[in-house]
Amino acid sequence: MSADRLSSLLAISLPWWEFVIRALVVYAFLLIALRLTGKRQVGQLTPFDLVLLLILSNAVQNSMNGGDNSLLGGLISALTLVGLNSLVGRLTSSHPKLERLIDGQPRVLISNGHVYHAVMVQEGITRDELMAALRRNGCEGAEDVRLAVLETNGGISVIKRA
Repeated sequence: MSADRLSSLLAISLPWWEFVIRALVVYAFLLIALRLTGKRQVGQLTPFDLVLLLILSNAVQNSMNGGDNSLLGGLISALTLVGLNSLVGRLTSSHPKLERLIDGQPRVLISNGHVYHAVMVQEGITRDELMAALRRNGCEGAEDVRLAVLETNGGISVIKRA
């Protein structure tokens, strides 16, 4: 590869710090937006959720790179996102209030056979999703459940009645 070709790959059209600021803003925006949409594990994504994530990544691309398509600009943005994600992970593990703000709190879906439909609506959990979680845990219905909790990671934990 020639020196001119290499320098064109690394030439950025914006100051390096602008890539960092843009990545920080986009990361924060997406973290808040996705947090507000509810809790789902990656394995629980519906086709609609997956399409949304793919479109979101495309939608925010230009806001992160400011029209710069250089290799170095992309690497700066990627490094910023990875570093920020690592920092958020460390901060949430050592600050419980921040963890609750970012990850949310577990929500009770069923208690002693009583289904909390309002919580299901708030969290975007369908009856079919709840029933699938109950069946995975050997329960035929809500009456078999002492406690079912939507965990912060999107999973549903079920404790059967004795």
